[in-house]
Amino acid sequence: MGSAGTGDAGTTHFGFQTVGEADKAGLVHGVFTSVASKYDVMNDLMSAGIHRIWKDAMMDWLAPRPGQQLLDVAGGTGDIAFRFVDRAPGAVATVLDLTESMLTAGRLRAEADQKADALSWVVGDAMALPFADNSFDVYTISFGIRNVTRIPEALSEAFRVLRPGGRLMVLEFSQLPNPMMQKAYDLYSFNVIPAMGKMVTGDRDSYQYLVESIRKFPDQDRFAAMIAAAGFEQVKFRNLSMGVAALHSGWKL
Repeated sequence: MGSAGTGDAGTTHFGFQTVGEADKAGLVHGVFTSVASKYDVMNDLMSAGIHRIWKDAMMDWLAPRPGQQLLDVAGGTGDIAFRFVDRAPGAVATVLDLTESMLTAGRLRAEADQKADALSWVVGDAMALPFADNSFDVYTISFGIRNVTRIPEALSEAFRVLRPGGRLMVLEFSQLPNPMMQKAYDLYSFNVIPAMGKMVTGDRDSYQYLVESIRKFPDQDRFAAMIAAAGFEQVKFRNLSMGVAALHSGWKL
């Protein structure tokens, strides 16, 4: 999971700040460049290791098949790609991320050497994918869609590069349905995670942005509607950990 998406007109949000669309990609790039070397450690700390269970749940629902071609956007350090090729003999995965240092951190992981023949690493933008139409069987994006400047454009690009019969799956932080639980979660997020980020990486501001970006992301129903608007069918979602995160699935039919 990592960063994806540029922009060139109007305004958008960077956490709780309003910024020019043309500026957001550079700001996001700065966040992920700053945290790349400690990104996996921080994911474990922020989620108490639960992000691994969520990613396994993603693979269970995705059910990778032998020989499939995966595009993992905002793929960062390769967590999803490694899991995918492990579960599907002969499958290949392309990991795309806006931030080269995130991909470098992924390539340095031991698993990357063992799976080198099945993996490609590409610097690129979720809103302008450098691939032909109908190129992939599966498109995944894990904790990356909320960093994209214009989410509908990224979803349209996902639809374009998938083959007919292809599947989109998104793993992203979401909203808890119970307001009191959401309030407690927000207290934890805003008070603990930036302080933890400063302690582990020396960078409080990047983790403040990550927490704010979670709160700005559409809830489950609104995001499902955005997926359907991009042309996907059979759009469904599943809450994970009571809605702290959610999986969204859609098909290009």
